[in-house]
Amino acid sequence: MSASEAASAISTAAVFRAVGQPLALERFPIPQPQGGEIVARILCATICGSDLHSCYGRRPAPAPSVLGHEMVGLVQAIGSDGARDFRGRPLAPGDRITWSMVWSCGACFYCRRGLRSQCERLMKFGHQALAPGRELSGGMATHCHLPAGTAIFRVPGNLADVVASPANCATATVAALFRYAGPVAGQVVTVHGAGMLGLTACAMAAVGGAAQVVALEPDARRRARAFDFGATEALDSAQPRGHILARIRELSAGRGADVGLEVAGYPESIELGVELLRAGGRFVLAGATFPGRPVQLAAEQIVRRMIQILGVYNYAPEDLENALAFLSPAAERFPFAELAGPCFPLSAVNEAIEYAESRRPPRVALIP
Repeated sequence: MSASEAASAISTAAVFRAVGQPLALERFPIPQPQGGEIVARILCATICGSDLHSCYGRRPAPAPSVLGHEMVGLVQAIGSDGARDFRGRPLAPGDRITWSMVWSCGACFYCRRGLRSQCERLMKFGHQALAPGRELSGGMATHCHLPAGTAIFRVPGNLADVVASPANCATATVAALFRYAGPVAGQVVTVHGAGMLGLTACAMAAVGGAAQVVALEPDARRRARAFDFGATEALDSAQPRGHILARIRELSAGRGADVGLEVAGYPESIELGVELLRAGGRFVLAGATFPGRPVQLAAEQIVRRMIQILGVYNYAPEDLENALAFLSPAAERFPFAELAGPCFPLSAVNEAIEYAESRRPPRVALIP
């Protein structure tokens, strides 16, 4: 796209203005990218649970804003300085890409200490208030404006758009969980929740050689689906704790789970997960991204049993890189393409959101 074409082009975006109000389709000029910036044409955006939490008021969100942080697109225009992917390879118009849902400066206190997800200048796609010249920062639009320094990755050719789109949130977050949890080969892994993140966690655990992959989920449909993604056991998390604990011990020679991965976010799920661990077990949480009651844990048990508890919020760029490397072969083994549910045009964004909220499929896709 030439500078004159970019200056006259118009993008359509679904704008979130207030809880309880339908998203409004609004038009914005497509900016001419400057320096190392990129404008990408959105091919697919998937609706994440956090998008629904924002729309329905379960978590605070800036307004007005363009929601959506799971997306894949084509490079449409590049600034005069050119642009490169995360590994320094030049990008060109027409490249199919995805990018980290968080932009970090790389130089602040936290970035220098390996916590880029806590950057003091952090910008999150799909979580930014509208600003002049920066309206197109979310996936529920026909275009997205990528600042210089965005961690960008080419999408493997064998991945469908609906499979690649969740990579920069769900799959990358799960990759971060496993980075913190460490190797799982030969171990008993519990996965708390069997939505998009939970099913992905089951698949990663299976690929990682876990001896047992136990999904814990109250929804019978989701429990059944967990077996398609590598779970060796699927337990109803609404059953009495004693029953669940007994089954986990049966599967672990009486010791308990080596690793627990919590992606549901509910206090009851966290409390159960810690109880199911063996002495020295690792528990990694990523699901609690919305307000809830305080979690009740016995500190004495954490100390005596030497339990490790870690929280993961956002992720590092390398986690997205690992997510794509995982998905490329895993998409042939596991039915990730089936998790996108129905596809809606951007013009039907409100119907898509209502469907995602009421039917709760792992994902719903918007195809601009």
